[in-house]
Formats: sequence, C-alpha cells, structure tokens
Amino acid sequence: MNLPSRARNGLNGVARELLRQPTVEKPRGQWVNDVVAWCHQHDIDLATRINSKTLRFDSALLAQINDVLDSARIAPLGRSLSGLTSSAQAKEGVEEDKATRESPRARRVLVSFPPQPIAGLAIEPRAIRDVDLQTLKLSAFSALIQVENLDSFYEFSPELPALSGYANPLVVYRGDSHYGGGFALLAEAWHKTRRTHIYAGDFDIKGVTLALDSNATHLLLPTIEWLTQNATPLHVPAEQFPYQRRLRKHLAALPVAHPLRDYLTLLLEKQRGLKQQWFGGEVRFVASA
Repeated sequence: MNLPSRARNGLNGVARELLRQPTVEKPRGQWVNDVVAWCHQHDIDLATRINSKTLRFDSALLAQINDVLDSARIAPLGRSLSGLTSSAQAKEGVEEDKATRESPRARRVLVSFPPQPIAGLAIEPRAIRDVDLQTLKLSAFSALIQVENLDSFYEFSPELPALSGYANPLVVYRGDSHYGGGFALLAEAWHKTRRTHIYAGDFDIKGVTLALDSNATHLLLPTIEWLTQNATPLHVPAEQFPYQRRLRKHLAALPVAHPLRDYLTLLLEKQRGLKQQWFGGEVRFVASA
C-alpha cells in the first residue's frame, strides 16, 4: 500500500508543526485514518499514541515512517511529488503519483518551422515539430503567430504579404486539451517581450475573445469589405453568445476611428462571422486595442 498523497500532505504539515512543539494531535478521519492503515500494514506500532478519536504524532513516529519509505525506495516526508514529471518522480523513488504529476505535454507546443531536410523523409512545405517551450529562444523570433485551428495550422504559411515585415516569425498551434497548457505558458512569456503577437483564427465571438485573452496585439483577418460580403450567421453559433459581453466591453473602449470597431460591429450587431478555413482574399493586420 502506497502512502496516499493526502496522507503525505497531512504528515508534511505535521512535520512543520513538530518544529515548534514536541507532539501534535490530530483527529481521526480522512488522511489520519490513511496514516493509521498504512502504519498497521507496515508493522509500525502506534501504541499509546492512538485512541478512537485522535492520533498523536511525534518525531519518533515520523522517523519510523521515513525508515519504511526509505527501505521501499519511496521519497521521504517533506519531498512532494506534486507537479513533477514522471521522470522527475522517478528520481525521488519508485512511487508514481499520476494524479498530481505534471502532464507530459504541460510545456510542449506544436510549432511550424521552415522546411528542414531529413534523410529518408520527403521535404514538406513546413516542418511541424513538438517542442519543449523551454528550448525556444524567444529573442530569435520577430513575431508570434498563434493559429487557432489545427487543420489551418498544418497548412499555414507565413509567406503572406501582410507578414512580409517579419523575417522569422514563430508559428504555433494555439492548442487544445493536448497543447493548450503549453501555449498559455508561451503566450505569457511572449507578452513580457512586448513584441508583436498575431492571432490567426476564426472570425467569430469565441475566436476574437481567445485572441484578446491571450494578449494578441493583432488579428490576421480578411478586409472588412470582403468579410461584409462573405461572413454568415451560420458561423456565429448560439453557444458562443455568452462570450459577447466581453467583446461588447472591448468595443465600447475602442477609439472611434479604430479599425477593429467595424469588425466587432459586424460580429456583434449583425451576428455574422466566418471560420478561418473559409477565409479568402487578402488578409491584413488589425490591431486588437
């Protein structure tokens, strides 16, 4: 029987309390009963420390618990496995805590690079790589381009007239349940650089909201004239209506002549949008604020 994580957390708290006093008494229930069951299984005699209502802890009991953990090659008390990767948990001992470990993709992002010849692999228009964001040197890139839809990401090329001023943009998939966490960390780090962050995604209520929430400085959109002719109510689903409040507040705060006003008016007042995959014509930069 592994020492349950809630029992370990409780014992870690007790260890801190024992630095200030010789004994600590805790009521029987939840994690304390987990400790009792674990101690019985590992032949740790609780003797006079236990009764029907409480368990009394002291440094000698915690030392016995640590001896058992050490002999089983399990991390000692005071060493948390929470937030560690599986490989990092392995360095602490043989115990694995899947419930609190860092997800294998927690810091991974899906990035599109220029073609990279590899022996035995046909050259594709773009090289798609799953990378640890900590290996990215952000100063090497002129702009961040987040692409919302995965199919659009695979086909996206920064060789567009609107992007001609950016020699080496970092093209990244915004992410889903697999890559969303990594991208959020990347967007936060990029925001601190105060450089251009371009959102390439759906022209709908949720899409524009995602752009604003990720601190994108610009949106990559067709001209307002083209969108006015081609946007459709079919691309503004009812389930996105709750996001309208956020955009209406943003619209109200924009200067009168701001170019995004016409786009938000088309989206909010005329309830017309367009998914990224249906974009046509020449796209342009539209500042988000």
